[in-house]
Amino acid sequence: MQRKIPVTIMRGGTSRALFFQEKDLPQDPEIRDRVISIAFGSPDPYGRQINGLGGATSTTSKVAVISPRTGEPNTVNYTFGQVSITNWLIDRKGNCGNISSAVGPYAIDEGMVEVTEPVTLVRIFNTNTQKYINAQVPVENGKAKVSGDYAIAGIPGNGAKIGLEFQQPGGSVTGKLLPTGNAADVLETGNYGPFTVSIVDAANPLVFVKASDLGLQGTELPPAIDSDPEMLAKIESIRAAATVRVGLAKTLEEATQKSPAVPKIAFVSPAVTYASTSGVPIKAQEIDVTARIMSMGRLHASYAITGAICTAGAAKITGSVVWEMMPLERKESNLVRLGHPGGTVDVEVEMACGCGAYEYIKGTAFRTARRLMDGFVYVPEEYFLQP
Repeated sequence: MQRKIPVTIMRGGTSRALFFQEKDLPQDPEIRDRVISIAFGSPDPYGRQINGLGGATSTTSKVAVISPRTGEPNTVNYTFGQVSITNWLIDRKGNCGNISSAVGPYAIDEGMVEVTEPVTLVRIFNTNTQKYINAQVPVENGKAKVSGDYAIAGIPGNGAKIGLEFQQPGGSVTGKLLPTGNAADVLETGNYGPFTVSIVDAANPLVFVKASDLGLQGTELPPAIDSDPEMLAKIESIRAAATVRVGLAKTLEEATQKSPAVPKIAFVSPAVTYASTSGVPIKAQEIDVTARIMSMGRLHASYAITGAICTAGAAKITGSVVWEMMPLERKESNLVRLGHPGGTVDVEVEMACGCGAYEYIKGTAFRTARRLMDGFVYVPEEYFLQP
């Protein structure tokens, strides 16, 4: 016997997720996680998720659970989960900005908010970070608009432009914009020695390191990094050390095994001209920083949006690793332009600084999203039973 659960597959930005309504899932947290994992085809020792709906990559093994937020008009609760492909693990420590861009369209099409044309404001309360995101969603004939002229790197074609305002994104997981209190720190990583890093928590915690300190140019594309086990181990050693430093894990082993998605790690370098994954040249004068971000132990094909919000904020913090990479003439601009493997992403930053302390008021990025499928996912009855 199998049970069927209503599910929608949404593409948000450069990621894809299974969207569930909270009311359709088991209430017991342990059973719920087991059911969600099986829906994805996890855990799969072969890493393919053939027995479920997952796509066998970190950007396609994501879940969003949505419900109306009581007492707050046009607001929904949104819980994000990074579903492990090979283990019984759903990491909910942080949020996903790309999937956040699909929450507004989903809520509109599901009738969970009041629709206003031509643009509907959907307030999203992300339960992972306890932060609000304001989504400006184009609407046509009462439904989220799909067609438009806005293009994002990593997705073919154009779509309707969705604005995402991350409100007060600082301290999303650790409670502090600068979890260590410093713009830069030195981390010991054992076999790989010390590294100067910046640990910044905005929309999602990130640890930033200079590409040159890793022995990289900073313009590398995913195949070059993902095929280098020694480099992957070095990068993970820095990320794990940062995880311990900010108190999200007690040991390096625990950081790798139980907190693989948070914090994320990015390596940055000055703006240079390079070829994107599609072969299109990214010109130095069009970007402020060359940036690469890791996702579940692999180089992201583009750039996580929460990572972009955090990176742009770090660019405004004097003395940070990212701030050092910024051209002098661009340090005061409210627009930060990042060059990533798939192209570019722009973030509008509103940051205040007083008495030596920074306040990240809001960060705004733009995405497209599209509903791909509605239906049911079937899960064997045994996974609904108490263990």
